[in-house]
Amino acid sequence: MKKLFKVLAVVVLVLFVAFFAIQKKSIPIEELKKKYTTATSKFLEMDGMQVHYRIEGEGKPVVLIHGTGASLQTWDGWTDSLVTNNYKVIRLDMPAFGLTGPRKDNDYSSKAYVDFLHRFLHQIGVDTFALAGNSLGGEIAWKYALAHPADVSKLILVDPAGFYSKEKGNGAIIFKLAKIKWLAVLMGKMDTKIIVNQTLKDVYEDDTKITEAQKQLYYEMSLREGNRESFSARVQQIDKEPKLDISGIKTPTLIQWGKEDKLLDISLLDNFTKIPDNKVVVYNHCGHSPQEEIPAASVADVLSFLKN
Repeated sequence: MKKLFKVLAVVVLVLFVAFFAIQKKSIPIEELKKKYTTATSKFLEMDGMQVHYRIEGEGKPVVLIHGTGASLQTWDGWTDSLVTNNYKVIRLDMPAFGLTGPRKDNDYSSKAYVDFLHRFLHQIGVDTFALAGNSLGGEIAWKYALAHPADVSKLILVDPAGFYSKEKGNGAIIFKLAKIKWLAVLMGKMDTKIIVNQTLKDVYEDDTKITEAQKQLYYEMSLREGNRESFSARVQQIDKEPKLDISGIKTPTLIQWGKEDKLLDISLLDNFTKIPDNKVVVYNHCGHSPQEEIPAASVADVLSFLKN
């Protein structure tokens, strides 16, 4: 019995030491602001958060919503082309992510996101716009179009979330880990570098297109105070989302999907073709985020859709 207790004590000690070895302090927000804001960056106080956003260009407004774990930089590859073609690009770091950071009430339901986005856009004076979203951002976008149809002139869904398959679940390991509550607590303190790098490989079909700057951006944004905890809180709320009738969307809709998406399998596309007025573009040899992996091709289709 004494030997067993000694073995258990050693195991506990090893786990204790290992936990502290993989811990990583959060990066102060002011340090991140110095590195990841530009001359067009602005901040708006809402719900106890300083919401980071950018408005670039002049013309008809196009609102871009990023996905889980991402930030407004995910749209860098689209922004210049949209601005050059006389569109006003509005993009922001959504609550729980980027420089904006966590909500005080910890509510990361799609309803909370839709309500937040509606109030944000009206506060900055934008009433009618084209709305695009990737992944979680796509889910927010199509649910926004259901809730506020008069606001959205065109809808663009890029590998959108909102429907899930048990047979072909999310292939990224971080989403599986974040659903286990005790692991999620540990993830709120641990160094995320290995997980972030692996998740990027899951997002991209062609790993060679992932740059060191992208790795550093995603890594450092994950270490913004509160973002690790809020990421897990969002993932744990996914299965609690109510089922909505997507066929109620009357807005003209472009649906873009990477054929090799490991996070949201292309079989889920069938759910989105229930939108009555839809156009589908599937990209071969592309993963979960066409706006990053193949920006030129994907934004060309967006420009064609917007102009028509």
